[in-house]
Amino acid sequence: MKITSGFAALAVVLATLVSASYAADTGAGDETLPPGLEMDGAQAGPQVPDPLEPFNRAMFQFNDKLYFWVLKPVAQGYSKILPEMTRKGVGNFFSNLESPVRVVNSALQGKFEDSGAALARFLVNTTAGGLGFTDPAAKKFDVPPPNEDLGQTLGSYGMGEMFYIVWPVLGPSNVRDTIGMVGDGFLDPLYYAEMKTWEEVALKAGDRINALSMRLGEYEQFKQDALDPYVSMRDGYLQRRRHLVEDREPGAPGPEGSEK
Repeated sequence: MKITSGFAALAVVLATLVSASYAADTGAGDETLPPGLEMDGAQAGPQVPDPLEPFNRAMFQFNDKLYFWVLKPVAQGYSKILPEMTRKGVGNFFSNLESPVRVVNSALQGKFEDSGAALARFLVNTTAGGLGFTDPAAKKFDVPPPNEDLGQTLGSYGMGEMFYIVWPVLGPSNVRDTIGMVGDGFLDPLYYAEMKTWEEVALKAGDRINALSMRLGEYEQFKQDALDPYVSMRDGYLQRRRHLVEDREPGAPGPEGSEK
């Protein structure tokens, strides 16, 4: 959407400037870790620099307060008004709108079978599924959606993560995924819809609240189990993204033979 793409474009400029400064000051190209990220043994997290940690921690706290003070109460009320089946339908609708992202990025990665499957899902669910509110492609034809985006595509072509960053509202990311978010925004059908600003904001917020209503309690459990929620969030995000780029299941051996 236009708002997200505009914000992400500004994010890319900031991330690029900080990345260039960090590389010049520390020689980031040698992939050495900044102080505080060294970890011993098999439990070490992804080796991605975090030069903006003070900023990132501040944004993590902002997003944390946003969740407990705004998003969670709204999602709780929302879940009481709409039954789970209806909320699943809304989630299906927004997921179906992301189909062009999957189609294009699967093709860019040479996964033409996945690209065709994503296109078939989009056509079936948009027509037989009532604009995507139901998912007959998965239920009747056993066609699961591929999980691909531009961040993964750039990673598959060898672009590194560069460094970790947390954006307000949007959450954890890295330079590569931030750039990917910009490109994927232009594949969103709603980007080309003639809508007012408040309508764009309402749709984006509705998607966020609907998805959150299906996962209430997960963040609280995550914080309860984590010694340092910021570090756990960072390492978990980076590991998940690396698994997606390398098409591996969590815990599967990596290219070096060790589990990540």
